[in-house]
Amino acid sequence: MSSLTVRRLIVWLVSLVLGFILVDIIVTVGFPIVKPEAAGITLAKFGSGYFIVTYIPIVLICVTWLDAFMGTKILPD
Repeated sequence: MSSLTVRRLIVWLVSLVLGFILVDIIVTVGFPIVKPEAAGITLAKFGSGYFIVTYIPIVLICVTWLDAFMGTKILPD
């Protein structure tokens, strides 16, 4: 594998992990700050459909920024 391919895989893996962490923080910490009645919400209560709809855009945002910083050219210039 070329170094560019390895960097692209790293970008995707880091983005997937970072996206999960960010969604978890948003749901468990962010929601109760905005709406105190939502205290005690978990990812299980949030629901898998809502998780996926939140997770995918956050992962794509992470891919975009990591692509720009690492120069992997996943997105065209």
